[in-house]
Amino acid sequence: MNRQGQIVRWDAPRGFGFIATPQGTRNIFFHVRDFRGGEPAEGMAVRFEQIEVGGKGPRAMAVQPMARSAAAPTASPAGAAPANDRRAPDRRQSTRAMRGATPEAPRGLDGQPALFGVALLIWLGLLLAISLRRLWPLDLPVVFIGLVLVNIATFFSYAFDKSAAELGRWRTPESTLHALAAVGGWPAAWLAQRVLRHKSRKREFLTAYVVTVVLNLGALSLLLWRSM
Repeated sequence: MNRQGQIVRWDAPRGFGFIATPQGTRNIFFHVRDFRGGEPAEGMAVRFEQIEVGGKGPRAMAVQPMARSAAAPTASPAGAAPANDRRAPDRRQSTRAMRGATPEAPRGLDGQPALFGVALLIWLGLLLAISLRRLWPLDLPVVFIGLVLVNIATFFSYAFDKSAAELGRWRTPESTLHALAAVGGWPAAWLAQRVLRHKSRKREFLTAYVVTVVLNLGALSLLLWRSM
């Protein structure tokens, strides 16, 4: 009769052991010469043929380990020694290691300098084209001074927020950081994320940051397009 169970005792020096089955009331004896496939070990799930030996009870023949994917802990019958699954800690450690190796959240333009470079070139090109066409509502020097001040304010806002986070003080609202980026401070925001290592891992924040970059470039493109 083909059955399945789990090795609950293995005496390597003497070359024999016992198998417990979910439905059985007693452990089933097996000898090392009846084991196929490697070395027996306590806690190993196995498949075997059961025979009855007159006066000695059941015995397992043609014992072989089950596929690892199909192996599952089997409950020991009452009075049987508990299975000692020595591989369980290793599986738990492997699970923790896999969790620890989970890829980090995307870092937006901070994690993609090439993409940032393209966006920066487009931004500078739009600023130059708008300036040559004299489309600014204010004088050109005022516009560029304003952009410089916005970028300085953006960088220091990031620095202040990081310091406040470390000291447990009042934080700069994320809406303020996004507003500064949207009106032209997004290059400094990228620089702050990279240099200060602040706001560079939060997925929701980075998504909103990319939106501010798109909005800023879109507004400049619309201004230029309307003049053509």
